Amino acid sequence: MRGIVTDTSPFRTALDLEQLDGDRFVASPHGFARERTFGGQVVAQALRAACLTIDRSRYVHSLHSYFIRPGRPEEPLRFEVTRTRDGRAFSTRYVTARQEGKPIFEMIASFHDPEPGEDWQAAAPPSVPPPEDLLPVQFSRLFGNDQPVEIRPVAKPGSDSFPISHPFWVRVTMPIGTEPAVHACLLTYLSDIAVVRAARAPGSEARHDLRVSLDHSIWFHRPPRVDQWLLYSMDPVAHVGTRGLAQGSIRTVDGRLVASVAQEVLLRPAADRDAPSSSPDDTR
Repeated sequence: MRGIVTDTSPFRTALDLEQLDGDRFVASPHGFARERTFGGQVVAQALRAACLTIDRSRYVHSLHSYFIRPGRPEEPLRFEVTRTRDGRAFSTRYVTARQEGKPIFEMIASFHDPEPGEDWQAAAPPSVPPPEDLLPVQFSRLFGNDQPVEIRPVAKPGSDSFPISHPFWVRVTMPIGTEPAVHACLLTYLSDIAVVRAARAPGSEARHDLRVSLDHSIWFHRPPRVDQWLLYSMDPVAHVGTRGLAQGSIRTVDGRLVASVAQEVLLRPAADRDAPSSSPDDTR
């Protein structure tokens, strides 16, 4: 596919979709030994499928998505794109991802032709140490041992096995070219890192045996460059019952707002795991 550098790493080839008849695409099994497919990967691939049906001069400005069933890393993903509308300045695409004939994910994305106008954003949050002053962490469970992505958390890792918490600096270290759609898709991939943890109530010591993303939304304010340092910060907004909401931002080193992100997650205590499920293939 255009704009993608040939490589065998799962992260590097995640966006190499094979086009079938019409606006249908398939992604070969990617990822590592995980129980579920990483949500950011599915959103990024769905956005890539949508981008491949859009004129290259029109850029994604927002996406809203829902995780319906857990994805299986060992199974291919099939994406069906519906061209909802192509207007004078905006295009809308609806994407469904399926495995074994069942929908596991749905997304609607909107694309916009650049138009002149004002350039304003809210004040940036308090400054944090620059990436050069922080230590990188290894995240092989998501990116493998070749580490095509560099992550430098602002805070030291906690006592648990997950080494990343918000805020953190992130950049892609592999060559990825300059196509804006590729950078937007890879930013989408990265936007799901540590978000479930960010939605927990501050100071909560509750143990949640089931922690999964329910939905994920991104607003792209400016074209991103993921091969340059970006500061990703997510904060909890609410945690009521078993659902938590986190909202945040992705900014450049000089504080320019690249994207805003929101995600709702399911945080279910162990006591609720025996409750009847609405679907035999899902624990939600």
